[in-house]
Amino acid sequence: MNSNDSTKTAEAALDAHVREIVRWHFSPETGCSFWLDWAKKAGWNPATDVKCFGCLQRFPHFQDEWLRDLQPEVWVPKQFQGRPFNIFETGGTTGMPKQRIGWDDYKVDYAEFSEKLSDAHFPRGAAWLMAGPTGPRRLRLAIEHLANLRGSSCYFIDLDPRWVKKVLAEKKYDVARAYMDHVVDQAVTILKNRKVAGLFTTPKLLEAIGEKIQLWDAGIRGVFCGGTTMAPQYVRYIVEEVLENRIGFYPTYGNTLMGLAASVPLRPEDQFSVTYFAPQPRAVLRVVNPNKTDQVVDYGQWGRVELTTLTREFFMPRFLERDEAIRRESRPPYAWDGVAEVRPFGAMEKTIVEGVY
Repeated sequence: MNSNDSTKTAEAALDAHVREIVRWHFSPETGCSFWLDWAKKAGWNPATDVKCFGCLQRFPHFQDEWLRDLQPEVWVPKQFQGRPFNIFETGGTTGMPKQRIGWDDYKVDYAEFSEKLSDAHFPRGAAWLMAGPTGPRRLRLAIEHLANLRGSSCYFIDLDPRWVKKVLAEKKYDVARAYMDHVVDQAVTILKNRKVAGLFTTPKLLEAIGEKIQLWDAGIRGVFCGGTTMAPQYVRYIVEEVLENRIGFYPTYGNTLMGLAASVPLRPEDQFSVTYFAPQPRAVLRVVNPNKTDQVVDYGQWGRVELTTLTREFFMPRFLERDEAIRRESRPPYAWDGVAEVRPFGAMEKTIVEGVY
């Protein structure tokens, strides 16, 4: 199948998935109260009027205040009522965080991602270590599920990114450094005393851990790295210096609202520029003109990241992420656009507090 055929097949599959998910969320028998109430005031019926992905342009941008201000129960689809849900938080430093409820989405997302991991880098049955945001974050359960799927158990180092962002915003750099050292020391202790082959962490923590211990000698064979900003020169430093071109490197772009966008393996012609592909059709990423968000930018151009999430558990159309990226063309095995060099939106114009990321 040539690339044009693959693209058309993927587009048709996405359109069919959109019809199914929108019908689900806007049908009284299955939908959640938020979207059913929204439709009553909208003046149109998404359950019958949405025929394809392009039809979602009729929706306004999803507002994150809805996830902060409303009780979680408004998002429970009728078919899930009575079943306890997980509550996952994302973002922020103070005040009410955004909350997404869920049941099995995180398991589905990470089961799909498991197929992209090499057994040489993440040997089945060998232990993992996660040094990253745990607590109420989806990542905590997702990483353990991913490890368990592969026959592995996972050690955890707790980390509160909201605290780090808060002290950095207050310019308490010594406190932030002490907290980071505290986290790194715990990770190094595990690596010295337990047999661990797979590591999940953020780019900055990976660098700091690598300064304290030789990762290959400690038994690490694969690193699954999350977080936003990884400029090409920094990726090169991680691959060549920290991982010594010997340890598998799997950068990912994900969050509580989307799930997980996997990167494609780096080729020499990529020059260490990492491109991620959304888990279509469950989630779709577009790179849009920040000033005209109904328009995607040209390939190779920077724009704001727009996320649409499409599962039976959660429908979120046209959410403008606080990220910007370069729009990239499809690349096997993906038949849809990718996003590259993701960084905080407006990173070139203002100082961004990213903390341990």
